[in-house]
Amino acid sequence: MPAVHGGERRWEAEAAPGMAAARPLALLVLLVLGPGGWGFADPPRDSLREELVITPLPSGDVAATFQFRTRWDSELQREGVSHYRLFPKALGQLISKYSLRELHLSFTQGFWRTRYWGPPFLQAPSDTDHYFLRYAVLPREVVCTENLTPWKKLLPCSSKAGLSVLLKADRLFHTSYHSQAVHIRPVCRNAHCTSISWELRQTLSVVFDAFITGQGKKDWSLFRMFSRTLTEPCPLASESRVYVDITSYNQDNETLEVNPLPTTTYQDVILGTRKTYAVYDLHDTAIINNSRNLNLQLKWKKPPENEAPPVPFLHAQRYVSGYGLQKGELSTLLYNTHPYRAFPVLLLDTVPWYLRLYVHTLTITSKGKENKPSYIHYQPAQDRLQPHLLEMLIQLPANSVTKVSIQFERALLKWTEYTPDPNHGFYVSPSVLSALVPSMVAAKPVDWEESPLFNSLFPVSDGSNYFVRLYTEPLLVNLPTPDFSMPYNVICLTCTVVAVCYGSFYNLLTRTFRIEEPSTGGLAKRLANLIRRARGVPPL
Repeated sequence: MPAVHGGERRWEAEAAPGMAAARPLALLVLLVLGPGGWGFADPPRDSLREELVITPLPSGDVAATFQFRTRWDSELQREGVSHYRLFPKALGQLISKYSLRELHLSFTQGFWRTRYWGPPFLQAPSDTDHYFLRYAVLPREVVCTENLTPWKKLLPCSSKAGLSVLLKADRLFHTSYHSQAVHIRPVCRNAHCTSISWELRQTLSVVFDAFITGQGKKDWSLFRMFSRTLTEPCPLASESRVYVDITSYNQDNETLEVNPLPTTTYQDVILGTRKTYAVYDLHDTAIINNSRNLNLQLKWKKPPENEAPPVPFLHAQRYVSGYGLQKGELSTLLYNTHPYRAFPVLLLDTVPWYLRLYVHTLTITSKGKENKPSYIHYQPAQDRLQPHLLEMLIQLPANSVTKVSIQFERALLKWTEYTPDPNHGFYVSPSVLSALVPSMVAAKPVDWEESPLFNSLFPVSDGSNYFVRLYTEPLLVNLPTPDFSMPYNVICLTCTVVAVCYGSFYNLLTRTFRIEEPSTGGLAKRLANLIRRARGVPPL
């Protein structure tokens, strides 16, 4: 990630161990090469918008999503650009040198629990041009503040002003879920796409455990979650707003108190459900009180009733089964909870080469019957070069559970290929699900430039469907592991034998032997010499 040095930014990709090392960090890189772009916009030459969305989840947790969008009207791939104002120079040079079409880089710690939290707020982007697509996943890494600091330095205001002042490392990394990303894409300025703008979106999403941060209560505030409050917008931002999801609260406002009261609200269809948001504009002087401090708070006047969270129409689960260290089975469960609508799902699996898949054992069942995929693509792995790639288009019947399973055999690695903790296991990247999910409420076309930033995260094909991309759990698989204690025992035994033998032989070679003549006289003579020494007389 870039870091500022002497007024310029340079690329750094160095990771160091840090906090919350007990949980894995998933790294996702999506790289698209080549020309092109889409979208219709006519922004100014250089602009910045920042946004924070706070969403109380059905489980009682609280999700906070930051977005910082920098847009620049510049042909970076054609023009020799040397002056950068808001757009990071390191990323601009990357686009110009390698002719990037899109770049999506994300670091994720934890797992988004779709079954209990609902669909993820931030979706992974789509692209269908597979000829230029580069996809890579690192399912395990240690998270630390070195991942966050360079990311914040890409922001025009860094962490000095605006919404970024809330990005405190010790609070963000002690959450149930943490994901930060960088998205770069071209946006057409007109209908014919004769000229383009480059858009940089920096997103960060965290989920706070309300029962921990709130001492067993569902009440929350900005200070309780981030240990900081908002004081002013970023001076370089044309828009700086905070949105709070108050959809469920409008149904019974007698039990809830929001402070301060919002001046305006915003309503739209998000992920198939009509949502209502309280809007706080930091450029409005009435929002910041006399102490130049904004601390949003939500308090329950009486404890809310414990109700089962609504089940999303699409969610998935993945696990590994089998016994022993020779063979096993990968299974993925796809849930369609819609009562009467069936829809297709695109399933993408990348499996490491050391798990040798038996493709003939691939089975797909729905409601006890075989479910043949409409499309299937398989690319076999090459040892130590590339993983398995399996992609399928599966039709999910209404109100059903579809099981996708395939058997595998574990390979025996070279002893130099094992990690320092081989008995911990090896991580397998999660499956990726992409689908058009039926919407409960028909969505209407919106103006992307006038609507909030989070509204453009959910592509809608028509009024009855919306696009969703989900990720399953990463798996931990044990491989046949040699007894690494035996070399240690052999080394210790060998060193002991060598030390004893070499010590004795060296002692024989370096010791000097001499013949000592027997002394004349006995005990009496020695006593006499002691007495003579005591008197100062020379001995006999």
